[in-house]
Amino acid sequence: MTDARSFAPHARDFSSPRGELAPALGERHGFADDFAAVLENTSVHRSTIGCVIPAYNEEESIADVLEALLGQTRVPDVIHVVVNNTSDATVQIASEYSGPHEVTTELGEQFTEVFVHDIGKNPDKKVGALNYGYSLVEGYDYLLGVDGDTIADSKAVEYLETEAVSDSRIGGISAIYTIDDKPIKGLVARFLTAGQRTQFAAFNLQNMLRGRNMAVLGGQFSIFSTNALRDAMKQNHQTTPWVKDSEVEDSLLSLQIKSAGYLTKISPFARADVGGMTTLSGYDAQQVKWTYGAIELMWPGQRGDTKGQPFHPNLRLRWFENFGMLTNLFVRVAFLALLAGSLSINAFVFSPLWLIPPVVAMLLNLRIARTMKNVDRSDILFAVLFFPAEIFMWIRISHFVRSWTRFLSRKKVDNWAMQAKAERGGGLGHWTPLVVLVAVAIALAVIWVMVGPMMQSSILWIGWPIVGVVTVLQTLLMFSKLVRRQHGFKV
Repeated sequence: MTDARSFAPHARDFSSPRGELAPALGERHGFADDFAAVLENTSVHRSTIGCVIPAYNEEESIADVLEALLGQTRVPDVIHVVVNNTSDATVQIASEYSGPHEVTTELGEQFTEVFVHDIGKNPDKKVGALNYGYSLVEGYDYLLGVDGDTIADSKAVEYLETEAVSDSRIGGISAIYTIDDKPIKGLVARFLTAGQRTQFAAFNLQNMLRGRNMAVLGGQFSIFSTNALRDAMKQNHQTTPWVKDSEVEDSLLSLQIKSAGYLTKISPFARADVGGMTTLSGYDAQQVKWTYGAIELMWPGQRGDTKGQPFHPNLRLRWFENFGMLTNLFVRVAFLALLAGSLSINAFVFSPLWLIPPVVAMLLNLRIARTMKNVDRSDILFAVLFFPAEIFMWIRISHFVRSWTRFLSRKKVDNWAMQAKAERGGGLGHWTPLVVLVAVAIALAVIWVMVGPMMQSSILWIGWPIVGVVTVLQTLLMFSKLVRRQHGFKV
């Protein structure tokens, strides 16, 4: 095999053999016959896989990531750790694994080699690291992209490769993502993790039920056909697969692969645990960056170098998500305002029918939780206690508002830098929506007092039916998801 370091003369490589590793054997999942048939006769693999791990300050997880890759039943043919802009011990820890590895698996003896590249300061951040890695593996059949904090199940690569090889139309396949909540400590961290696990499960399940067509081939753990990458680059006049113009480089690349005529899929078998956000500021910065980038892709016309594609099939789910968040915002704010107004003039009348929407929401959350392969008590409690899920929804609404406000203001912001700062514990921007909500509530209270009894009655007479109709429609949509067949999928 050609030494991949010859392609990167300006990077620092580290080669000290770690030794032989034996993988843990993963369980074969019983599943639908048409999927299971694809996984027959996997004793010989004919394709080549080059793995790229962009790593930024991953000293706590990089060893586990490499252990998981070297413990696969189908080990990648080469593994490149591309360290960029790092200020911790990522390079030193990763370099302990560099060098050749002979691995004994249930598929037989396999060989791989790990290379560690320290590319120093990189203005393009993760995008630059990914493109650097692509230049090292573009001669392989497949590029396996793995985040520096993603731990894959032992058969994940085998499942992804087997399905990719079975259909030349497939341009990329994503694993099923979740977050391992066992090591998470602290009330806020466990609450946020439970919410993110539910969020991942709902997103994965939606993609599964759409014919396993994946809207976003996430960089956490996805395999890409290098033929598809080359075709997408050619069609978009790019010299690299990933471009720095978008806040969501993986979403943009997924759109380009789909537009080039390939399928973007999610595997029903391959699984991986990703690193979750355990602080409010970190989660806020991540979600605002993702939502902001998605809005850029959805927005009609040209915004900078990114051209919006509002009718792209991969963005339908994004439109539904944004419309759903807008509806959630309206219903909650309007309900609280009308409730406060009714109480202030002793016009409040409780109806048991109001309990139907929260009950349906709890049942839907419970069903989503039950679709998780590794569901635990925290997931069930998050679903059935109502208040954790409701608080988490308010947090998500704040991300939605902040993203759209930032986008419509046209203010130039480095969302990557803001996320990095938030993960280090800096920034108070995530409290801004709460401050604005309190200010709006005070303003509405002042206006309510000023308008007089006649206008107050008119507002309540018009407002309650509007909120009621929207709530009924929202509840019917939730109910349709609740009773929809899920075909045995486990996310």
